[in-house]
Amino acid sequence: MKYYLYILIICVPFLSGCSDFLKEHSQDTYYVKSWKDLNEVLIGSCYMPIKLSEWVYNTPDNQYFIHFLGDELCECVDGADMNSTEQPNSKERVFGYYTWQQRSGTNETYTGYNIENENWVEIYKLINVANNIIYSDKKVPHSTQEDKIGTLKVDGEAHFLRAYYYFWLVNLYGKPYNPSTAKTDLGVPIKLSENVEDKYFDRNTVQEVYDQILIDLNQAESDLSQTGSPISVYRASVTAVRFLLSRVYLYMQNWDKAAEYAQKVIDANPQIMPLNNLAVGSGFLSKSSIETIFSMGGNSLPCVTTFRYKGFQVSDSLYNSYDDNDLRKIAFWWHYNNYIGYTKLASVSSSTASSNKYYGWYDYNAPYNGEKTEISDKFLFRSPEAYLTKAEADAYLGKEDEARSALNILRGARYKSGSDYLVTATGQDLVEIIRDERRKELALEGQRWFDLRRYAVCEKYPESKQIVHKYYYYESFNSIVKTEYHTFILKPYDAAYVLPIPQEVIDFNVGMENNILPIRTYTVTKLNN
Repeated sequence: MKYYLYILIICVPFLSGCSDFLKEHSQDTYYVKSWKDLNEVLIGSCYMPIKLSEWVYNTPDNQYFIHFLGDELCECVDGADMNSTEQPNSKERVFGYYTWQQRSGTNETYTGYNIENENWVEIYKLINVANNIIYSDKKVPHSTQEDKIGTLKVDGEAHFLRAYYYFWLVNLYGKPYNPSTAKTDLGVPIKLSENVEDKYFDRNTVQEVYDQILIDLNQAESDLSQTGSPISVYRASVTAVRFLLSRVYLYMQNWDKAAEYAQKVIDANPQIMPLNNLAVGSGFLSKSSIETIFSMGGNSLPCVTTFRYKGFQVSDSLYNSYDDNDLRKIAFWWHYNNYIGYTKLASVSSSTASSNKYYGWYDYNAPYNGEKTEISDKFLFRSPEAYLTKAEADAYLGKEDEARSALNILRGARYKSGSDYLVTATGQDLVEIIRDERRKELALEGQRWFDLRRYAVCEKYPESKQIVHKYYYYESFNSIVKTEYHTFILKPYDAAYVLPIPQEVIDFNVGMENNILPIRTYTVTKLNN
């Protein structure tokens, strides 16, 4: 018997105006006879696709903007070396995010808007595929042991992915989880049905979204704990599920559960790569790394961080946070003049998608424009994060010996042999060191912005940071001559720590409430050239 699985990989109603589309176009139809068919749909249409490493101007990787919101990147100005612009409209593409505008699509001259809903649409498409898989998995045959294991695996992975996607959405467009206000704070719309619902959607609360995330992850853990070893780091395993559970509970300030699940991850995957054994400039993020637990999607950083004019680089504040004995300072980054570049990704982990091979930037290789990368700069699980989660949760619980132990295991693999890396701090000082270690270890992995948000509502030692970004203007579109820069400030507890809902979504969903951001003022500094 054949079952029909309808997966809308083009559009679902509340993403933007889709009613006419639903009337005028047929749906993509998959004929499903077994879990193996669903598995193919899962691989091809539910996991985050690996996009090419390309300039933001072209087809950016999903959620590319996450790196521009916080304090990890700045414009490459003084260190710029090449007398040409690097896809100049890439810079304008991120202006609204980089300067925390009321609308993320605002262009640098305030005369128009770039598309705002592309990432919102893409994630909800993936969620819609997961909904269809979860629904259809119940209908395929379960007669043999192979069928039973296969359907459990497909169901578990689909639940994991749906949870992960909602986790990202609610942390971009909802307020950070605050136990005292989560039941009333607005999150994002939840859609679980496999059916097309041609209606307006409202935003669920942050609590409702997190509740659904936990429901999905608990189901995924139950399913995948029965299916054996994972196929690869590109497929969800029970360890990956527990990893995400530890992160979710950390955000929810459920310290006991966060520590519990972090320990389960450590028990399953305790390895940390000693950087003393890593060749300088070789990079260490790869699918074969002993630290890698899960990865999906591409890595946009090689083409985002360039030392050409109108490019971006690692911020001084991030680079200077590393002690000189900290091997991450040379393993993750490199210098040319005043430029600080990204070498965290191993160049050998790139798979060529064009005739262009790698090209060197002063002896440091990066994936060339148009190549794929093995490891994501956002959707990545590495074992060091489990140690950091365990340390942070235990510190909040008053288990400071356990917290220091987890932290020192990580630091021991990151510092030069013979250097003093042991942490002996207590109380708030210990927590601040742990938070600083998260910044240094997980730099440019899509974590920093979310961490800054959750620290602001943390019941233990709350803090909110002021961030300053300078945006440079040039003599003309293709010019390398700077005329002035505008200084933008994100103040502590600023409303812009929550992104605005894309305007296309607000326009279509009549009555949906948006996040209100302040008008972003700035100061102007003229430059004498």
